[in-house]
Amino acid sequence: MPAGAGSLSDSYTQFARAATGRSPLYVELANGVAQDSELLARIAVLPNEKQQPNLLLGAMKYLFGPAQDWPHFRGQAQDNWPAIEAVMRVRRTQTNEPARCATLLPLLAQLPQPLALLEVGAAAGLCLQPDKYAYDYGGRRVAPSVITTNAPVFHCLADAGTPIPHRNVQVAWRAGLDINPLDVGNDEDVRWLKALVWPGEGNREALLGQALAIARTDPPRIVRGDLRRDLPALAAEAPKNATLVIMHSAVLNYVSDPAERIAFADTVRATGARWVSNEGPDVFFWDNQRAWPAGSFFILALDGKPVARTESHGASIEWLA
Repeated sequence: MPAGAGSLSDSYTQFARAATGRSPLYVELANGVAQDSELLARIAVLPNEKQQPNLLLGAMKYLFGPAQDWPHFRGQAQDNWPAIEAVMRVRRTQTNEPARCATLLPLLAQLPQPLALLEVGAAAGLCLQPDKYAYDYGGRRVAPSVITTNAPVFHCLADAGTPIPHRNVQVAWRAGLDINPLDVGNDEDVRWLKALVWPGEGNREALLGQALAIARTDPPRIVRGDLRRDLPALAAEAPKNATLVIMHSAVLNYVSDPAERIAFADTVRATGARWVSNEGPDVFFWDNQRAWPAGSFFILALDGKPVARTESHGASIEWLA
């Protein structure tokens, strides 16, 4: 096995575990890759940030649609590797999952309204429009505060301690920051976003389509920039009569240097904004040393203090005491 392929195999095995119970096809495909020395060798020549399972699986779905099974997937990879590698080199894993707004809303609704939302790692900005979506928390429904046509309804399992709001948030200003913005008006960008949805996850892709349709009627502003240096300038544009909220979900795992994550946290605090983060427990460490149980979940935090444990794609929320 080539140098480094062992750890790469482990990353695909871990991905298969994370996909268990959510996407049987991706469990099969990730386990197949983990045991295929030829395919691992091809992936290993890519830069580290381009070796992610989600990126490979997304590139394959983008080019060929969902695979039938592992033999079908492996055959496509063998026959078309230059095209697959080309997509992996130019694209990024930007799972712009609007259902995460269901786990953000209970926290956002507690802040003084109206809000000025600034999302870091915004991709196409679908999480910048929580006020345009509807939510169902086990029968407790929250309607959009902005009238929209065919608004998606995101279902989220919430525990008894979660403060479900009586009404949606009011957004006075919204903007995103991303190193590689995606354009909701660009058909190839939209196709890429849909390719990142895992097969077998019910109506997730249909809901994504509804969120994209809403965004296309009034595209959110996404500024090209790096969270490590370009955040203060964009934050300074927010109106002073709204509560500035800097938020992000599943972004800091792509900042591999812990010192840079801490520097980012310091930059957010320096803006004076309220800070809403929704990240994996392994990257959330600056204000909290709590040992979290294993599992595929995020920690929702306000100003660096954990307030809830959330399912990574917005399906559930558990408020912390």
